[in-house]
Amino acid sequence: MVLYDYFEDVISGFEFWIAFGSLIGILGLIIGIILAIWGGGRIRYKMLGVIVASFVLIAICGFDTGFKYFRIFR
Repeated sequence: MVLYDYFEDVISGFEFWIAFGSLIGILGLIIGIILAIWGGGRIRYKMLGVIVASFVLIAICGFDTGFKYFRIFR
């Protein structure tokens, strides 16, 4: 039973990090687009990397996983 409880805690930790990654991906996408539109030349180039990384996070973690896990917009 102790081993089962341990793996249950590990799985719940993975669920948290996946949901957190989903929210960070959405936040990075929003901030990246805003700064790519209104930022300077150097910022635009850096925000392209942020947007790509955000798309990767959203692709791995899912778009609405963070909203469901943390019960946002319910």
